[in-house]
Amino acid sequence: MAINKVKIIGVPLDLGANRRGVDMGPDAMRCDGLLRAITALGIKVEDTGNLPMPPRPENIGNNPKLNYYDAIMQACARVRDAVDASITTGAFPLVIGGDHSITIGTAAALSKHYKRIGLLWIDAHGDFNTEDSTISGNIHGMSFSTAVGIGRPSLVDKMGVRTTVHAENCVLISARDLDPLERANLKNSKVTVLSMREIDERGICDIMKQALAIATKDTDALHVSFDLDSMDPVYAPGVGSPVAGGLTYREAHLITELIAECDKLRCLEVVELNPILDKRNATGKLAIGLIASALGKTII
Repeated sequence: MAINKVKIIGVPLDLGANRRGVDMGPDAMRCDGLLRAITALGIKVEDTGNLPMPPRPENIGNNPKLNYYDAIMQACARVRDAVDASITTGAFPLVIGGDHSITIGTAAALSKHYKRIGLLWIDAHGDFNTEDSTISGNIHGMSFSTAVGIGRPSLVDKMGVRTTVHAENCVLISARDLDPLERANLKNSKVTVLSMREIDERGICDIMKQALAIATKDTDALHVSFDLDSMDPVYAPGVGSPVAGGLTYREAHLITELIAECDKLRCLEVVELNPILDKRNATGKLAIGLIASALGKTII
C-alpha cells in the first residue's frame, strides 16, 4: 500500500519506565527535522502534536506490580483513540514516544480495524512480562505480551477491545536482555524470537525475510514497533535502557528499508528516545532516518 498521508501522533509518556526523559522524545524528533524528512518523500504530513498526558502521580500507586497504572491506562486510551481516528480518516499513523507502554493503546486501535495483525517488535528487551512475572513493575516491560492478549485482565482487557494481534504472526527482533520468567513466557507463547545471536549467525537480510514472512502470513495488517534500544549504544546512546551488542546503523536501516517494501505496513511506532542521554542528537537523527526509510526513502 502506497503511503500518501501520515499523521504524526506524539505521546510524551515516561511513566511506564523507571527513568525520566523519554517524554521529551517526540519534540526532539520534531526539532531535528522529522516533518521535513517525511515531506521530502512526497508524503503529506499532519502533525497532531502531542497527546495530553495525565499529570505525574505523587506515588506509583497501590499495586507495586503495575507502577502508575491508572495514569498509564488513561494515556494508552488516548493513544487508542488518536490512532483509531487516524486510520478512520485514511492517514497512516506514525506514533512517536515516549516509553513502550504506549503500544497497549496502539494495538487496541489497530484491532478495531483489522481482523488479523502481524507485529514486528524490534527491541533489546522482550517486554513480555506480565503482572505475575514482572520484577520491576514497569508497564513498558509488559506491553508486547499485553498486545497479544497474554496476561491478567487488568492490562489485557483495559482498552475495551479484544486484540487481533496473533502471537504466531509476531516476531521479536534484536533481543539480548530478557528476564528469567519473561524468557519462559516467550518460550510458552507462539512468538518467534530472533535474537542478536541469530542475527550474528545468519545476517539481518535473512532474518528479515523470515520475520516478514511470519508477520504477513494470512494477516491483513503489519504493525512495526521499533524501540531505539534495539540499536547498539554506539549508534543510539540516547535511550533509557541501553544494552551493548545491538543492531548496527546499517542493519537497522536495512530492517526499515525491507519493511517499506511490504505492502501490509499499516502503522509504525518509534519509542524510547531520551534526549537527556543523547549525544549531539545522534539518536534522534537516527530515529528520523529510520522512519524515513520505513516510509519509502531509498538510497537511489
